Amino acid sequence: MSIVQNKKAFHDYFIEERFEAGLALEGWEVKAIRAGGVQIKEAYVVVKGAEMFLIGCHISPLSAASTHVHADPTRTRKLLLHKRQINKLIGAVEREGMTVVPLKMYFNEKGRAKVELALAKGKKLHDKRETDKKRSWDRERGRLLRQKE
Repeated sequence: MSIVQNKKAFHDYFIEERFEAGLALEGWEVKAIRAGGVQIKEAYVVVKGAEMFLIGCHISPLSAASTHVHADPTRTRKLLLHKRQINKLIGAVEREGMTVVPLKMYFNEKGRAKVELALAKGKKLHDKRETDKKRSWDRERGRLLRQKE
């Protein structure tokens, strides 16, 4: 059950490999995510020590949230990954100059909030233009083929 997708990541990066990570969340955040009040378009992943954190993910607090909890919508959230996955991501980021970006957030079958991360390489401006050209040509070709039928 996908909650939110980061379509901008596919425009800005070449996606190499995907990973699934858990999130360390507070109770009000889970409720807000279930209500659809989350945005990951500007989010990114940072490595601190041997841990990974999601920064820039905006979770809008619900209006019916508790009065004694001070909600911080853009707080840094820890990503829960296996040690070998973290080592693989850190190695790719440091050696190959790659980036770790969040692609989508969803709930798995057990009801846990997960983030799909991608190991990605940044696109240059000419790569973005080429991708847009190819996408528009595919769209136009599909229209032409449907008109012939």
